[in-house]
Amino acid sequence: MKKIVLAVGLLAGAQGLVYAEDAKPEHEVSFNVGAASEYRYRGISQSRLDPALQGGADYTHNPTGLYAGTWLSTIKWTKDAGGSGDVEWDIYFGKKGEIAKDWSYDVGVLNYVYPSNGLDKVAGFANANTTEIYGQIGTGPFYAKYSHSVTNLFGFVNSKNSGYLDVGANVELADGYVMNLHAGRQIVKNNGAYSYTDFKFGVTKEFYGVSFSLALIGTDAEKGLYVTPAGKFTGKTTLLLTAVKTF
Repeated sequence: MKKIVLAVGLLAGAQGLVYAEDAKPEHEVSFNVGAASEYRYRGISQSRLDPALQGGADYTHNPTGLYAGTWLSTIKWTKDAGGSGDVEWDIYFGKKGEIAKDWSYDVGVLNYVYPSNGLDKVAGFANANTTEIYGQIGTGPFYAKYSHSVTNLFGFVNSKNSGYLDVGANVELADGYVMNLHAGRQIVKNNGAYSYTDFKFGVTKEFYGVSFSLALIGTDAEKGLYVTPAGKFTGKTTLLLTAVKTF
């Protein structure tokens, strides 16, 4: 959702230039396209351990902090579960701003749509479409976020009111590198065996206008429950490479 805004104006000194560069437009729109060696969400592969194509668009009303956006990725897990479909389509909106000096907040709603997934017709599954509300606070490089499902969660039956706690930090290093640290805990309501913890240790750097991320990702999920049709564990520890262009 980040976008560099260039402002040009007449100024009497260097201080005026800083103010001009910091100015943001009232309405800000950005687009992104990317690819990943694998689509992992909350530590679990959504693409059967295979590469994925991704892209989206974002709008922000800077004076109020209101925003909305959409994002899509290729997936395979709904087919692997016995349904159909090969796309995840996310639609979200929310509001962000400052609680106090050096403290930020972000609250909103996120709807995960899996067109024609058909999992509600498969024994032991609910419809894959999921809606979550979320809230995040942050200070400096650190953040904590909680997401709460107001529908069944990703096809789990009777899983409304599941929750995901995400804590982490994005620490700026030298030469434009950013260290990405994350730990999360997914609780699947009334499906306790499927609850798990995930982690990430990564680094991000922009080269030629493209943001590249390399991360070590893994989970402690039950190996017999999160598997592909071929029996491969979708929560195994792996190196994940992503490349995203924002414009």
